[in-house]
Amino acid sequence: MTTPAAAVPHKRDGHSIGYNLGAIAVVAALCGLGLAYAIDAAGRQGRAAVGASSTMVRTLGGKDLEIPASWFRAGQNDGTGFAKQVDLFVSLPLGPDGAARRIDVTLMPRSRVRPSASLLDGVYLHEFMPEQLSGPPGLIGKPLVAREGYENETVWYDALSSSPFVAKCSAPVAEGQPGRCLRAVYLGPGIAAVYGFDVDVLGNWKTFDAEIRPLLAQIGAL
Repeated sequence: MTTPAAAVPHKRDGHSIGYNLGAIAVVAALCGLGLAYAIDAAGRQGRAAVGASSTMVRTLGGKDLEIPASWFRAGQNDGTGFAKQVDLFVSLPLGPDGAARRIDVTLMPRSRVRPSASLLDGVYLHEFMPEQLSGPPGLIGKPLVAREGYENETVWYDALSSSPFVAKCSAPVAEGQPGRCLRAVYLGPGIAAVYGFDVDVLGNWKTFDAEIRPLLAQIGAL
């Protein structure tokens, strides 16, 4: 027969076991909560790292440009820091019927670039041939005299604007390839851009700047 004195230790053991189990449960819960916080923090750090690696910073013309890595042309996205020029490309709906076209964008200091609009009066005008070509509505096409490196080249320009759209385009270098055009402009303080694009982009010359300038503003070039 169990005496009351013997029963007391048994009750204490029961309380002790219950207390220990409760403490273990609390510790386990805290560990689980800590692990959850750690996983969440690691996830946030991982997302931040991915975001950081998706852009690169180049310093050009005294400005820091934060540029998506996917915009860099092949071999141009290695490293960050100061740059003499930055070679990029973007795809814009500037082809016929809004078809996507690759636009090459070379960013340089202003001191290295003369805008195409300035070249129109200062250089191209003196090299025009007499004939005038028909082309995209609103643009005048004037072939250049085949000298001084201008062979098979035509300047297309808007004659009605005080700050005209001007592009110099070359004939295709091989059968089946499109002609190519170059257009140089000033952007923000200290920065200029030289655009390279297929000749059929001229059909959307009026919307060219409206399409590309927001992207350049996004990276800090305006």
